[in-house]
Amino acid sequence: MKSAIHKDAREMTWSAAQYLKFEHERTRPVRDLVAQIPNAEVLSAADIGCGPGNSTEVLRERYPHARIIGLDSSPDMIEAARKRLPDIAFDVADIRNWLPKAPPDVILANAVLQWVPDHETLLPALVAKLGPGGALAVQVPDNLDEPSHRLMREVAGNGPWAAKLKDAAAARTERHPAGWYFQLLRAHASHVDVWRTTYFHPLAGARAIVEWLKGTGLRPFLDPLGQSEREAFLARYEEAIAKAYPAEADGTVLLPFPRLFIVATR
Repeated sequence: MKSAIHKDAREMTWSAAQYLKFEHERTRPVRDLVAQIPNAEVLSAADIGCGPGNSTEVLRERYPHARIIGLDSSPDMIEAARKRLPDIAFDVADIRNWLPKAPPDVILANAVLQWVPDHETLLPALVAKLGPGGALAVQVPDNLDEPSHRLMREVAGNGPWAAKLKDAAAARTERHPAGWYFQLLRAHASHVDVWRTTYFHPLAGARAIVEWLKGTGLRPFLDPLGQSEREAFLARYEEAIAKAYPAEADGTVLLPFPRLFIVATR
């Protein structure tokens, strides 16, 4: 997950170091996404919600001669991206207000649009920013029904922090099924490809699952809390996670992580 751009989510804190604790697992989906972009040659590309630059790096590997920019609302993420890829231009920006100087050939939005509201308006607007034949490539987590996220909401609503966290779940924008995105974008694109993949990540116990989510999905639940409340919330959440994801004999747990992918060609 990248930094938030939702009205409420922009107030959350984001840590590039925390996000990159699981860099390999987080980068695999964007590799799968970029591989499906049909454009063989690209002059310019934009990575919106670029985070610490791992997705931008994948984009550059696919299109080494393209002019690439990276945008994110988090200064910490942009600082990390600039250190990682000093030859690429990165800017702190709200992608809802972003106006490219010239229509790019590719817009990549990897694990960010779940934080941005009004997809019915946003996605067609992104397609409209592309040059002729350009491609919009999107990946969003589709895990709100997974135990990892259901338990966030349950723990939030059943503790002394319930009042502080009553709006936490609303930081994620309204989710839609694959068919909804297909119908939306087919009116604005010459071709739309939609698919869903569930990754199964072996992790070192329930604590590793919690560490993963502290960099992304847990942010709206942790940021409103004081230090002692946060520690108590995480302890209760980790206990619930350990029951929901039983460990193997060696302590390994398997985390299923479904993701929705879209490639729309203008």
